[in-house]
Amino acid sequence: MRFFTTEGPVNCADHYCLPPLTRFDLADISGLIAQKKYFLLHAPRQTGKTTCLLTLAEHLNRQGDYHAVYANIEAAQALREDVAQAMATIVTYIATSAATLTGDEIAPSIMRDVLANSAPGAQLGVFLTRWSKAVDKPIVLMLDEVDALVGDTLISLLRQLRAGYPTRPGAFPQSLILCGVRDLQDYRIQASSEKSVITGGSAFNIKAESLRLGDFNQREVETLLLEHTAETGQVFTPEALLLVWELTQGQPWLVNALAYETTWRDKAGRDPSRPITAAAIQQAKENLIQRRVTHLDQLADKLREPRVRRVVEAILVGEQEPSAIPPDDITYVRDLGLIKTAGQLAIANPIYREVVPRELTWGTQLTISQEPAWYIRPDGQLDLPKLLAAFQQFFREHSESWLQRFDYREAGPQLLLQAFLQRILNGGGRIDREYGLGRRRTDLLIVWPYAGGVQRAVIELKLRYGDLEATIADGLAQTWAYADASGAGEAHLVIFDRTPGKPWAEKIWQRVEVYRGYAITVWGC
Repeated sequence: MRFFTTEGPVNCADHYCLPPLTRFDLADISGLIAQKKYFLLHAPRQTGKTTCLLTLAEHLNRQGDYHAVYANIEAAQALREDVAQAMATIVTYIATSAATLTGDEIAPSIMRDVLANSAPGAQLGVFLTRWSKAVDKPIVLMLDEVDALVGDTLISLLRQLRAGYPTRPGAFPQSLILCGVRDLQDYRIQASSEKSVITGGSAFNIKAESLRLGDFNQREVETLLLEHTAETGQVFTPEALLLVWELTQGQPWLVNALAYETTWRDKAGRDPSRPITAAAIQQAKENLIQRRVTHLDQLADKLREPRVRRVVEAILVGEQEPSAIPPDDITYVRDLGLIKTAGQLAIANPIYREVVPRELTWGTQLTISQEPAWYIRPDGQLDLPKLLAAFQQFFREHSESWLQRFDYREAGPQLLLQAFLQRILNGGGRIDREYGLGRRRTDLLIVWPYAGGVQRAVIELKLRYGDLEATIADGLAQTWAYADASGAGEAHLVIFDRTPGKPWAEKIWQRVEVYRGYAITVWGC
């Protein structure tokens, strides 16, 4: 039986898959290859780039007009700026891939002679020239993980490719596809050991196009999941299908991870007579986050980069306008797959939206000495007024020292409250988060199952700027709108006052406001 996979390239014989050649415009790519173009294909990690390139190479070889070879050259990254060893590694991997994937016996023979007799700075160019002359078809070469290279190694690669470009197709590959996470203009950001800037664009001004592999759309998500139903008879309920789309927004790894979690890791889900429900999908999401699976851990690691922090912190705070953030940083973080730029600048999907604050406060959650049992009423509901009053005191006593620990200090108050809440809700509930650049607030929806049903409560977070009453009036309207849309039974508005030197006695307060007939508790911090 096939299964959903999250590790490495997809093999449609073993794994549920969408036909890889439908993931991009095959006619466009075929046209670029026919026109002898050199171009880029980029996309965030674990979106299917390698699968698509391997399938494209098979397709081209099956048609018979080209000698198409895919090679992953990531191994050269470990050699940093040792150009001689890096070039030898790249040539070796190209030749080995040609032999392994296409049965090419010419490439390894040429490789051995070139490595033994050519200057290190010219080995790649010499190898490609001799190989192109020796085979009887134009070569289409696909190099994956190019943007993993740094410094002089990256410059040497790009310039040797550019130097041979005029001699294609008789003495150099007819078409070249460079593949990686980032677009070419961002290669210049890769710093060498001397922290110099690499001008990747000028080193490779023969690029014709930059193509981006997108996420799945909603129809593709459903098509993939329903492959499992067709093969096993196990159904995803309509609510589950919709929730997978809503949580992932089509990010391929996340879609497959939720499906694998519910159909295999959950032993009850292995019974094909049991439908996969929305509740199972929600639990799968929580399992992935709590296990800090590799994909999400890599995401968390990127949050430490200054360029990522500048963008993500602005989104968490919600106060800046997009024009205040360097455009190159926005493009970089988008290419990593962390944000979306269509419409409002925001975190790419709800799972990432939850992972970001939880990862930024992971250590904080573990060291906050609060217990969920302290805030559970006899009927099983959360006592949110008691919880928020406790946070006020915690914030008063510890905020100065705790906020200094955050790299994301501008978003520190919001992150600290979310860490406090997460510490309590890990006992059985969840937090749905809404935030984005220009929203001027963070919306939290607390969902807490208990014996009598499901408790839903809204907590809205705002920073005070200027007049307090104006901030409250603005916040009440926003809190009411979110509570009304989410069907919450109670609502709270938390306002952080960061006025320097202001006494805590003036910052800490509580009052109840009624907006459009709805009682909203307002908390000052």
